[in-house]
Amino acid sequence: MLEEIATALRASRGLAHKTDVALVMGSLALGIPSRVGAAAVPLGDDCAAIPDADGWLLFAIEGLLNEFVEKEPWFAGYCGVMVNVSDVYAMGGRPTAVVDAIWTRGRERAAPILQGMTAASRAYGVPIVGGHTNSRNSQDQLSVAVLGRARRLLTSFDAHPGDILVAAIDLRGRYREPYPYWDASTSKPGEQLRADLELLPKLAETGLCAAAKDISMAGLIGTAMMLLESSGVGAAIDVRAVPSPAGVPAPRWLVSTFPSYGFVLAVPPANVDAVLKAFADRGLAAAAIGRCDASRVVRLADRGRELDVWDFAETPLIGCHA
Repeated sequence: MLEEIATALRASRGLAHKTDVALVMGSLALGIPSRVGAAAVPLGDDCAAIPDADGWLLFAIEGLLNEFVEKEPWFAGYCGVMVNVSDVYAMGGRPTAVVDAIWTRGRERAAPILQGMTAASRAYGVPIVGGHTNSRNSQDQLSVAVLGRARRLLTSFDAHPGDILVAAIDLRGRYREPYPYWDASTSKPGEQLRADLELLPKLAETGLCAAAKDISMAGLIGTAMMLLESSGVGAAIDVRAVPSPAGVPAPRWLVSTFPSYGFVLAVPPANVDAVLKAFADRGLAAAAIGRCDASRVVRLADRGRELDVWDFAETPLIGCHA
């Protein structure tokens, strides 16, 4: 099974897209300080974090795949808000507002996108306060940006050797076939969605955790890899320990699935039980899936066997490291 998962990982489109970050980081970093003030986090996290008064301003933006916007305009609009909200919570923050940029082939094609965005805005309690619209484009496109605020941060740069990797996922959903999107959001009341996400800033503010990342199109393993690389650590990920729905093949779930609610956290061992209980109390699946170490190598583990899949010293992934 490890070889099958490793093969799927190396061929993953979502993971390949993440390697584009390294190119951007290399270009933007030229002549630009890696930190804004002594306490700022390095570039390359889920959100840009800027010190502000007694907390942090958080900024993030997501562009949706054109083919997705074309074929699933309502859900693309919904996801545009949802994924930005998730980015803010993944950094221990709470979202304030979103703006969007929509390009479509005619005004009528913008309607379902806007309807999806409106539904997500209401569900997550985050207003849409402005944006840009062009209904005379050659194709349908969507980008959404978010503003948030955090009192205490979760980052991709604060995992340490000895920390326990924890995966937390809402398994109470379904695939939006034929896409890799695990939808555990659109069927739930907004109060539940918001309360589930509120766990992340509470973990940050209580000091139970300092490092987290929301599971993206890179899948659970790819997301864990980005967290590990940014923190300058490695880990062995126990593929059987990851919470998963019945009947889903491991390569699909671990490599290509993008869950509407999914996070990878690095937690000090003394805090693991409390973190797992926090998710379990909300009916969310959470488990310890590995331990961080100083190797800077990512391995997949299964029943005592390990397989090396990535060595950051030899091959950077996103090129972000504090």
